[in-house]
Amino acid sequence: MRFSQRQSSKLPQIDLIPMLNVMMGILAFFVMITMSLGSEKLIDVQLPAEQQDNTPPPLPTDPFIVQLVGENQVQLNGQPIEVEALKGQMETYLGRNPENIVFLLPGQDLPYEQVMQFLGDMRSVGGDRVSLAIEE
Repeated sequence: MRFSQRQSSKLPQIDLIPMLNVMMGILAFFVMITMSLGSEKLIDVQLPAEQQDNTPPPLPTDPFIVQLVGENQVQLNGQPIEVEALKGQMETYLGRNPENIVFLLPGQDLPYEQVMQFLGDMRSVGGDRVSLAIEE
């Protein structure tokens, strides 16, 4: 059986427009992701040095414990309080004694981003004297 071979001197044409559209879309995607990841705020978390003895430091006599219960639901030592009033209370508490520490106790079911955002807001008022606490 013989097949006739066609000899075509004409080269096939390749349409580059769809490929360029896909490449530009991918490039735009990566540019947007890069720009959005670069604008995130980072919170400096300083871990304590390893202690030889396992005795925790003594708690202050009048602890300032802020509980983050839900979104914009805050409690100060078990009593509900507004966020703006909390900032004023923090400034007063931290101004009384330079050794005082404010503890933030977040709820277990809260998103990580929300807790870190609130911790950052508290650190804008109290600086490094604001600590994230955990319940045991």
